[in-house]
Amino acid sequence: MLAEGGNAVDAALATAITLSLVEPVSNGIGSDAFAVVWDGRQLHGLNASGRSPAAWTPEYFKGEGVAVRGWNSVTVPGAVSAWVEMHDKFGKLPFERLFERAIGYGRDGFLVSPMIARQWAAHVPELKSQPGFAEAFLLGDRAPAPGERFRFPEHAATLEIIAATKGAAFYRGELSEKMQAHSEANGGAMLASDLTAHRPEWVGTITQDYRSYTMHEIPPNGQGIIALIALGILEHFDMASLRVDSAHSVHLQIEAVKLAFADALAYVADIGYMPFDPQQLLDKEYLKERAQLIDRKHAKPVAAGKPPEGGTVYLTAADSSGMMVSMIQSNYAGFGSGVVVPGTGISLHNRGANFVAADGHPNQVGPNKRPYHTIVPGFITKDGAPVMSFGVMGGSMQPQGHVQVLVRIVDYAQNPQAACDGPRFRWVQGMQVSLEEGFPPATLEGLRERGHELVTVDDYSSFGSCQAIWRLEDGYLGASDPRRDGQAAGY
Repeated sequence: MLAEGGNAVDAALATAITLSLVEPVSNGIGSDAFAVVWDGRQLHGLNASGRSPAAWTPEYFKGEGVAVRGWNSVTVPGAVSAWVEMHDKFGKLPFERLFERAIGYGRDGFLVSPMIARQWAAHVPELKSQPGFAEAFLLGDRAPAPGERFRFPEHAATLEIIAATKGAAFYRGELSEKMQAHSEANGGAMLASDLTAHRPEWVGTITQDYRSYTMHEIPPNGQGIIALIALGILEHFDMASLRVDSAHSVHLQIEAVKLAFADALAYVADIGYMPFDPQQLLDKEYLKERAQLIDRKHAKPVAAGKPPEGGTVYLTAADSSGMMVSMIQSNYAGFGSGVVVPGTGISLHNRGANFVAADGHPNQVGPNKRPYHTIVPGFITKDGAPVMSFGVMGGSMQPQGHVQVLVRIVDYAQNPQAACDGPRFRWVQGMQVSLEEGFPPATLEGLRERGHELVTVDDYSSFGSCQAIWRLEDGYLGASDPRRDGQAAGY
């Protein structure tokens, strides 16, 4: 799109639209999306996540909580609205132009990459019985093999309809009617009226200063605030004086992340239902108090504090005008709900699974409500000027990855590619933490001595995947994580 005269938003959207086809495990037409856009003068934050169906009262689920798969895990998908909204505000090329390559891949097929083929096959046993899944995503009774051509003409046809109607058919037309019919036929509560009521929102960003840089995240219902809380805690420690990847350094980062998650899991929800304004969770004195809870020599259980009163794809693009885009689009779990609307290629995410059943919790399931959301695009500025658009996809790993990448860049003077490549930890729960290969043996031993319970994970992708663009005086530096099928490319 850049080579054809488009800008960074055109490039990001065309890529997101194409990824909905070629990386179906992680995202699809029925995904949610968030974005941060530097337009050359100022920063904009878009929350295009959808709300729950109007019928989703706590009683609807009989106190059992939202399902993990199937129609009763599906909130209104917002990705299509993000494509429309971002193009309306910033796009340069005709909207239909952004769909041409993806439509061609759907009709003519694409070669499935090795990473995607492995993930695809891993989900078949669980999802093959979900309505519409086998017909859409299986070749007979199996997933496509690495390098095998996969065609999805129904997906291409739906993209044509979305392009021609500027998304209207998805939320107020033939596609929304098909979604309602499939929902009703399979025990779901989603109605066309729920889709019609959806609106994406320009919400700006919330921020945290870290040393001389400022981290920007989308406000809740997203979990980006976790990264900001953790950085606000780490601000009270001289990280640069501690050797990179040492037990001393990693321990502090783990403990800060744990404290941040404790607050987020207790308080973060649809912003209209939170007991605190997000800024109260970022209050400097409050974060100083939280930092004082960290014991440098011992890992500790954590609990939420009391502030003062008052499956995912990530992509980033930048252009010669200075516009930079940080965008994330996600199904949540692999293939999301597993539901595919017959004849449309619309696979639906399962973001509703992030609601909780507990009475009185800010994130308790309810009607017309956004759930706690894991996808978070990141952006860094310095003295008000853009520095880096970046993200680290991967569920609860995302804010943890944001913290670790920024600490590597700011405290340890690593370039963005080295910061993306470096080994990462992932706090799991309680005292459990998983460490990627690459940390020195002394670090592992030092963490065990401090009381961390080191656990292993089977999936290499559990540590997330970083993509980044760093702004230079005369251009950009792109970084792409070797853990996934990403790449950095320039024109």
